[in-house]
Amino acid sequence: MHGGNLGHKMAESAAKKDGAKPVQLSIRDFLENVPPGETREVEDLCEVGHYTSGSLYYELIAPDLLLHCTNDDCGGRRYFRFKTGDRRTQHLHVQTFWAFECSNCQKSFKTYALKFSLLQGRADGKIMKFGESPGFGMPTPTRLLKLLGDQKDTFLKGRRCENQGLGIGAFVYYRRVVEHQKNRFLAEIISAAKLLNASGEQIAALEAAKDETQFTKAMTTVKDAIPEALLLRGHNPLTLLHSALSAGVHEHSDAECLELAQDIRIVLVDLAERLGQALKDDAELKDAVSRLLNRKAATAK
Repeated sequence: MHGGNLGHKMAESAAKKDGAKPVQLSIRDFLENVPPGETREVEDLCEVGHYTSGSLYYELIAPDLLLHCTNDDCGGRRYFRFKTGDRRTQHLHVQTFWAFECSNCQKSFKTYALKFSLLQGRADGKIMKFGESPGFGMPTPTRLLKLLGDQKDTFLKGRRCENQGLGIGAFVYYRRVVEHQKNRFLAEIISAAKLLNASGEQIAALEAAKDETQFTKAMTTVKDAIPEALLLRGHNPLTLLHSALSAGVHEHSDAECLELAQDIRIVLVDLAERLGQALKDDAELKDAVSRLLNRKAATAK
């Protein structure tokens, strides 16, 4: 979750109200957490030097970045180090592409299109991010996309809105996904619940919720029916989702909707991972039992 970007925006807003100087980011925070299309004031943006002739030059600082590496050898957060791009300049305005290489696999790259606006003789300035490739934000886990079924594209539209800081848009798309896929979520939870030896009462409550057409009533029905292994820090994930979605979009600011959208996505990701793990564990157990039985049968012969 890119909560740092939201926190920075809220801090900026508070600073403007108080008449204080706008909050400045580090260049690492900017590259990691600010979506394309945004301009930010950045501290320690460069080092100021002098040529022997006495003229100034600026050495732009390119820190190591902690980013998600999509390569199969990594598949997680790794440090990316600066590879190519313009860094030393005598100009106050510079447009350039910066490429960073994964220091682990050395096969993945992250490229930014940037515009630097420097201040005469100073280390701070502004940066605008035109774009980045791969796109901004953490990739959506495969397990979640599989769980979402035919609502996958709708979810990804919401993800793009979230990455661009469009809170209302992200919230509306995510709400549509959850409400439309209620029965699919419940069907997967029922399958996992049976494997986890849930009680008959729990299974019956989940089945009843699946048959309920009203989303709110369905969520009320399953309040205490989720197996413990699927709980998120002891809380029912469906109840958490209903709580986030129950407030009308017009009741919140765009920043508040963005925060809600981020929370909804995080709960969905965790639910998908827990469901996937429960089903995976059962498949692994079946395979292990089958192998042991086959070995026993072969030995008996």
